[in-house]
Amino acid sequence: MAKILYITQTGTRRRLHFPRYRHRPPPDFLTRGSGGATAHRRTSTARPIDSSSWTMFPHILFLSLLLLVPEDPNFAAGASANESFITLGSSINTSSTQYWSSSSGRFAFGFYPNGEGFSIGVWLVIGVSRTIVWTANHDEPPIAGGSIIFGHGGALQWSRTPSTPGSQLNPISDSSTPAASAAMLNTGNFVLYDMNRQVIWSTFSFPTDTLLAGQNLRPGRFLLSGVSQSNHASGKYRLENQQDGNLVMYPTGTIDSGSAYWSTWTFNMGLLLTLSLDPNGTIWMFDRKNSYTKILFHANQPSNASPDMEIYYRLTFDPDGILRLYSHVFFKLGRAPTTEVEWLEPGSDRCLVKGVCGPNSFCHLTVTGETSCSCLPGFEFLSTNQSTLGCWRALPTGGCVRNSSNDETRVTTTMVEVKNTTWLENPYAVLPATTSIEACKLLCLSDCACDIAMFSDSYCSKQMLPIRYGRMPGNTTLFVKIYTYQTISGTRQRAMSIHANSALISGVSLAIFSLFVLLVASLLLICRHRRSLAHMTMTAPRQEDSRIDGNIVGLRSYSFQELDLATNGFGEELGKGAYGMVFKGVVADTNQDIAVKRLEKMAEDGQREFNREVRVIARTHHRNLLRLLGFCNEGIHRLLVYEYMPNGSLANLLFHSDASPAWSKRVAIALDVARGLQYLHSEIEGPIIHCDIKPENILIDSLGIAKIADFGLAKLLIGNQTKTFTGIRGTRGYLAPEWSKNRAITVKADVYSYGIMLLEVISCKKSMDLKRAGEEYNISEWAYECVMFGDAGKVADGVDEAELVRMVNVGIWCTQSEPAMRPAMKSVALMIEGAIEVHQPPPPASYSQSLT
Repeated sequence: MAKILYITQTGTRRRLHFPRYRHRPPPDFLTRGSGGATAHRRTSTARPIDSSSWTMFPHILFLSLLLLVPEDPNFAAGASANESFITLGSSINTSSTQYWSSSSGRFAFGFYPNGEGFSIGVWLVIGVSRTIVWTANHDEPPIAGGSIIFGHGGALQWSRTPSTPGSQLNPISDSSTPAASAAMLNTGNFVLYDMNRQVIWSTFSFPTDTLLAGQNLRPGRFLLSGVSQSNHASGKYRLENQQDGNLVMYPTGTIDSGSAYWSTWTFNMGLLLTLSLDPNGTIWMFDRKNSYTKILFHANQPSNASPDMEIYYRLTFDPDGILRLYSHVFFKLGRAPTTEVEWLEPGSDRCLVKGVCGPNSFCHLTVTGETSCSCLPGFEFLSTNQSTLGCWRALPTGGCVRNSSNDETRVTTTMVEVKNTTWLENPYAVLPATTSIEACKLLCLSDCACDIAMFSDSYCSKQMLPIRYGRMPGNTTLFVKIYTYQTISGTRQRAMSIHANSALISGVSLAIFSLFVLLVASLLLICRHRRSLAHMTMTAPRQEDSRIDGNIVGLRSYSFQELDLATNGFGEELGKGAYGMVFKGVVADTNQDIAVKRLEKMAEDGQREFNREVRVIARTHHRNLLRLLGFCNEGIHRLLVYEYMPNGSLANLLFHSDASPAWSKRVAIALDVARGLQYLHSEIEGPIIHCDIKPENILIDSLGIAKIADFGLAKLLIGNQTKTFTGIRGTRGYLAPEWSKNRAITVKADVYSYGIMLLEVISCKKSMDLKRAGEEYNISEWAYECVMFGDAGKVADGVDEAELVRMVNVGIWCTQSEPAMRPAMKSVALMIEGAIEVHQPPPPASYSQSLT
């Protein structure tokens, strides 16, 4: 037997030196234990293992190693004498209560109710209820009806019912070898066998949110939490067994260490470790040679154990982002089964999970232990129905606001204190440790860029919005910058107006009686009244628009006539996009070149929607976003006025220039766009999904800086949602797979489009122009094959191969079929910068489809 080295950190605190840019725990972990139980059911019988109890477990580990055989994919081939085999030609459907059961009756495979439809999965039978432990195609919507068919060709498939001519058979298993039989094992593993009774596919190989006894989570694999206890689609959290040997919990879509909220601290071993759960309730990690073992927890038998008792363990990554070990105790003498939580991490305080509450809000526990989200002072929930989405400022931000004597509103800036919280720190400035708490507040107040000052452990830092992962309690004091708007309604002005009107009336009356006859005076008054009515009718819409739009800080409100003159009757067309035509113009009073977008399509309730979204766009200020200068909202006219970009679009630079831009320039442009999208997705108070990222919507200024155009405009058409089901929007060739699958659209749809565009930037080839055998050839598929077969030089000439492969891999990560597999734009920017390592990605979304 190989030597087993057991290492425990229970009860100890060691400060480790983290290598830069490694996937590692955030600083929180330095003051917390790792791997030990933070809560368990029976303190006398269920406990973490420490070094003093090592002698109790050699037999447990030995049996576990024999049972698991982690590198043998045919482990489950050992057929029980009581195993019930499923033969070719078998089927089950939703119109009955049929399912394929294990011989013990504890597990079953088939259709289970999911909302108003059905999904396919494996469940543990507990009395009259079921606990789902695996789901097929878990991100697909439930079906109204269907059948599971184990066909004579050896494929496990499903179809919808009622069937129609040409209706599609959809795969459940992906084995290339035809199956000869199948079985639902007593372990909870549903397997397909070949003719030699070897396992060729199993549900254990593709865990979703649960590990059962005997099941492994191998390096590079992960568990995804569900949306809720009844909805097993991809939720908010990911438990990843990283290639560096560390088991880490993250919010979905993040891979940076600052977003991690729990880890096993095994990253420094340099080993590929496998996570496993054994039948005795032991959670442990081991390397391929079994020369290193770390036991996370072991559940001893209960003190009231009896021969009629049977215990099943499952390790589930629950929708709240907490990993729990459950024990299900069954009794043979008719007693009702029981379910208990034996162990959980990161702990019973659910606010320790990062991402429970959205940006600019913090998590705290209610008296019942439930999580609740609260906004920072001066902020409101993005959605009153979903407080977990985060908050944004109730009033517009203004940086440094300077009032003038002519302003009709006064803006007062103050700092509001929030005590006893903890946040992810992402400062742009850290002040010396000698800074007092009062000086910290005042320094932020006087800094135009500072939104929030954080004071913790005698350190002061300045932060920009948004801030994330807030929770109570903590040792950080916040000072939040608050803007108060006050309308000046001067009594003196009203008095002056009344006095002037009185004088005017007296003067007119005197003139009438002294200079004009009554008839002439009457005629003059009638004419004057008619002119006044005409003037009011002509100017009323404009005044109304000014009243509505006057709160859009920093933007100029143009009349349609002004823009008609500026563009010379909309004579010089710059381009046409999904939202309308763009024309070049010159502002007469400043001689400034402008680009005027004339919107052609508007949602219902267009004026109010237009004003609301223009306010959102007006609050976005970033180096890599095209700046909005003004707008026109007059009658039926909706126009946006932007800064003019003399160097045109990225599409012209890549596809229509005589020479390709230098490699360094292409990388700089890719980084510019990544940073712009990062800002739109995560650094403003309400995320903006662009919906149409492509080279035509990236403009280049006179300094060669790339700027994203048309951001925010998709909301004018699809409503105020950042995760929504909607009709397809965007451009063919750049659309993420979820657009065509009626799945929720999130910022990850932009990440996919960016990945396609990045590969175009790298290769200077347009995706839709690639052909193979006369058919369109997706650029991500082409680039992936070039790298995999050692032909990276085909993607781009004259570029360092390691640098080229790294950039291509970033593009492949962005074009993964599963949104949860795509990195956040912040991570993409760090990858391009070289700040974090880029691992070898799985095939892109289109690659597996092209092989079928």
